[in-house]
Parts: sequence; structure tokens; C-alpha cells
Amino acid sequence: MLQVIRKDDESVENLVRRFNKKVIQSGILTTARQKKYFQKPISKVEARAVAIRKRVRKEQKIRELIGMR
Repeated sequence: MLQVIRKDDESVENLVRRFNKKVIQSGILTTARQKKYFQKPISKVEARAVAIRKRVRKEQKIRELIGMR
């Protein structure tokens, strides 16, 4: 559970801004969005394969961007 304590002479807007920043940094929101819909669990081998594909695609995009310059 996240807690943000209001400082002396702090506006509500700044308090909300600090709270939102903590929520984003903690990763709670992204986890909640991922769990919104059920996904079948995948094996470690499949997870590795997906990670490798993502990494290769990302590297290709970077190479293409660098090549355009």
C-alpha cells in the first residue's frame, strides 16, 4: 500500500502529482492492467522465445533508424 503524507503548505495538486508518480514508479498500475484479462500461463521455454523475438525486433528497429540518418 502506498502512502503519501502531505507536507506543510503543500497544495492538493502537488500531493496528487507526487502520489501518481509513486504509483507509476512502483508498477502497480501496469500489473493491474495486465491482470485485467486472464492469460494462460506459458512455459519458461516459450517465455524465453518471446523475449528473444522482442529483443531481435527492437534491435532491427534501432538498426533501421540508424540507417535512415
